[in-house]
Amino acid sequence: MQQTRVEQGLPYFKKFKETYPTIQSFANASEEDILKLWQGLGYYSRARNMHFTAKHIASKLTGEFPDNYNDLLKLKGIGDYTASAIASIAFGEKVPVVDGNVFRLVCRYYGITTDIQQASTKTTLKSLLSEEIKEANPGEFNQAIMEFGALQCKPVKPDCAVCPLVDNCQANLEGLVDSIPVKKKKIKLKKRFFTYLVRDDEHTILQKREENDIWKGLYQFPNIESNSLLDPDEFFSELSVLNWIDKPNNVELIDTIDLPKHILSHQHIYTRFVVVKNISYLHSGIQVDRSNLEQYPIPRIIDKFLEKRPKFLIKN
Repeated sequence: MQQTRVEQGLPYFKKFKETYPTIQSFANASEEDILKLWQGLGYYSRARNMHFTAKHIASKLTGEFPDNYNDLLKLKGIGDYTASAIASIAFGEKVPVVDGNVFRLVCRYYGITTDIQQASTKTTLKSLLSEEIKEANPGEFNQAIMEFGALQCKPVKPDCAVCPLVDNCQANLEGLVDSIPVKKKKIKLKKRFFTYLVRDDEHTILQKREENDIWKGLYQFPNIESNSLLDPDEFFSELSVLNWIDKPNNVELIDTIDLPKHILSHQHIYTRFVVVKNISYLHSGIQVDRSNLEQYPIPRIIDKFLEKRPKFLIKN
């Protein structure tokens, strides 16, 4: 559910539980199958980390899932928030959870105006919560405070008039509700431009993304990333220079499709799909029967192209 709404993530959770009912079955699965099942959720590193951790638990921990905060932190893909949530909710350990909703609620309640991106602020919050959390029901406490932050102490225009904590809320008393929590450093947004080559024949070409970047391990049409989207002539010329295609003047252009920008948390991706026939490849890739295209794990952006051009999918 990290970076994902519950209503979006829940169907995936159910599919994963049905497909991989045990840690061992998940550990034995291929990464390609897992990425295909994950397709559409984004942040694919989460799926790879889960798979790595399942294999580690199955092979190194005799299949026993860690039952405490400190050991949970040792698992790949599990940080402070996830370790605290699992330890308190699943195993009853007295350790507070600090997510974005809790950050906001506690900062407002105590009138904390230091930058929430500073490690010292998080330490302060955890210390305050450690004093409040009770030994008897740490899991309920953590779930309640997260839910309260999400539903009542909302980021914008919280309904303070009906808040049961309003009389002791420092942000409300000092008129600082709209300015807390404080986040001084803004994340720099990156713009990226991908021009894709799509062969519209009985067989098309896919490449597997191997670089440590977004969509690692997924399959895509061959593409060039540049400072702007390339028009077809520029694109064919670049492909020829790279020895990806032979005789660019003989390529038959069928269509050019631009999709709306694809928005990720730290980057906006602009895409153009250049659809062609009669093209000779010199660059390595895998030739895929278009009736089998849906078997491959692909980024959401490729899905969107296929939705725009449904006839591209040849059904058996």
